[in-house]
Amino acid sequence: MSDQPHTPVLDRVNTPDDMKGLSDAELRQLANDLRAETIAAVSVTGGHLGAGLGVVEMTVALHAVFDAPKDKIIWDVSHQCYPHKILTGRRDRIRTLRTEGGLSGFTKRSESPYDPFGAAHSSTSISAALGFAVARDLGGEGGDAIAIIGDGALSAGMAYEAMNNAGHLGKRLIVILNDNDMSIAPPTGAMSSYLSRLYAGEPFQEFKAAAKGAVSLLPEPFREGAKRAKDMLKHMTVGGTLFEELGFSYLGPIDGHDMEQLLSVLRTVKDRADGPIIIHAITKKGKGYAPAERASDKGHATAKFDVITGEQTKAPSNAPSYTSVFSDSLCKLAAVDPKICAVTAAMPDGTGLTKFMERYTSRCFDVGIAEQHAVTFSAGLAAGGMRPFCALYSTFLQRGYDQVVHDVAIQRLPVRFAIDRAGLVGADGATHAGSFDIGYLANLPGFVVMAAADEAELVRMVATAAAHDDGPIAFRFPRGEGVGVEMPDDPVLLEIGKGRMIREGKQVAILSFGTRLQEVTAACEALEAKGIKPTIADARFAKPLDRDMILKLATDHDALITVEEGAVGGFGSHVAQLLADEGVFDDGLKFRSMVLPDTFIDQASPKTMYDVAGMNAEHIEAKVLEVMGVATLEKRA
Repeated sequence: MSDQPHTPVLDRVNTPDDMKGLSDAELRQLANDLRAETIAAVSVTGGHLGAGLGVVEMTVALHAVFDAPKDKIIWDVSHQCYPHKILTGRRDRIRTLRTEGGLSGFTKRSESPYDPFGAAHSSTSISAALGFAVARDLGGEGGDAIAIIGDGALSAGMAYEAMNNAGHLGKRLIVILNDNDMSIAPPTGAMSSYLSRLYAGEPFQEFKAAAKGAVSLLPEPFREGAKRAKDMLKHMTVGGTLFEELGFSYLGPIDGHDMEQLLSVLRTVKDRADGPIIIHAITKKGKGYAPAERASDKGHATAKFDVITGEQTKAPSNAPSYTSVFSDSLCKLAAVDPKICAVTAAMPDGTGLTKFMERYTSRCFDVGIAEQHAVTFSAGLAAGGMRPFCALYSTFLQRGYDQVVHDVAIQRLPVRFAIDRAGLVGADGATHAGSFDIGYLANLPGFVVMAAADEAELVRMVATAAAHDDGPIAFRFPRGEGVGVEMPDDPVLLEIGKGRMIREGKQVAILSFGTRLQEVTAACEALEAKGIKPTIADARFAKPLDRDMILKLATDHDALITVEEGAVGGFGSHVAQLLADEGVFDDGLKFRSMVLPDTFIDQASPKTMYDVAGMNAEHIEAKVLEVMGVATLEKRA
């Protein structure tokens, strides 16, 4: 035996081309190296760990068999893309994941030719892959299109819309169902039960045994003809009926961690597939890292951690998170109001509903990754006399916007929308920023739209929403900790459409909507040192606007500045419309609106992202000086 230390196969692989000459044994070792490298990298950066560990062998097999970037490998959601990034020329930057100027935590077209389609929301991969397949057959870019989609993502209707269309078109398309019985939260619904039945019985073991010796067994029927192979595989498997009725050939289940099975099946499919085919692979989220395997979410998302113990490093906090404040407030209200219920779309922990679910099981509904259904289901609950809270991230509520308009707003149904992750969110970047909900909700007739300036205000808004039965109402709050204010034990309900004065000043008024109020206050403290004392007001409501307060601010001051954590077209635009309608601008009022810039901001710390947006205290101070002409005078001096 050699005493030479093991040289990682991964050290010989910079791009997938370097894998083409590796033996199957070396590919198995490459998978071991890749898993260790993924764990080591995420321990430094934090991020989505468990999903990537579950597809290490699949990633190696895909890149060994197919020819990316000519062949398009599309990862649904792409929580699981870190091993893919390591194998596609980005290993030297993998420890910059989710940081400013570093690699995105998701696939991103502008980052690499090996990322043919950007993803960060679920259930889009089959639609995109079908688009690539049709483009190929119409004379566009060549190569295969391979979509890897999780079982949790199959709870979204878009996946079935894509499969139905793919089955109709009959194009060569490869879909891998990465079935780990675990998305972010345990999957729910009939599809999850159906997939469980597919691999629960004896036929799976028979197929596994056959696929083990696939070099001698599996290719032979294919050599005798594609039709006979399809018939044989159909009888070897356990009821791929649903997928076959949608027009797919169904192959599986197979062991998604058995490199020999994966390689032989993928090689055969590459050589012989002549239409849409789905490969059902059973995997284990968090595979190969004990702390992730033991975790309730299988290590879905982690902070930086110690590789040996798995213990995560989190900064201490003196204030509760906004999400936990929402959770506690809702639980208290539900204790005295049996009509309060809650709906989430596969995010009970992220939206703070886990505690509610434990206490009020019959009144909490995780509908899976199905935001459209979540909204209309909530509308039905409201029409049926309940008081539903539909808790979604701002970025995910976008997926159900048609339902918000047609099923909630037009019918004036009192659905309460708890909108988490409002504003810029940090490491997840542009795909998860809550930039647009103010605009897309405040333009709907009859909608009430609130934003909490701090955690105490959030408590009041939850109570106000619970008591509001006259149409839909929404309240938004950011990711992260509050500011440490005293919390109300018995929150007073807010008067709909009424803001509050924070402090009286002169010449210039700043009207804040949301948690930028802390930055506004800091800016005004700096301005006071320069002899300028602005008035500060908290709008609370983007709709209906506090007309009286806004017009008084406009009348009593030379300038009015609005500040919000949202894109143009939101709160400031509504204020400007009011002022224009009332003829206030005719009297010479100077008006400025500070909003997120007209660009998608890449991942960084939230503070850095707001620096890029020009919305921190120093930017607000500069805006006040500019509108008062002070900055111009200083430059001239």
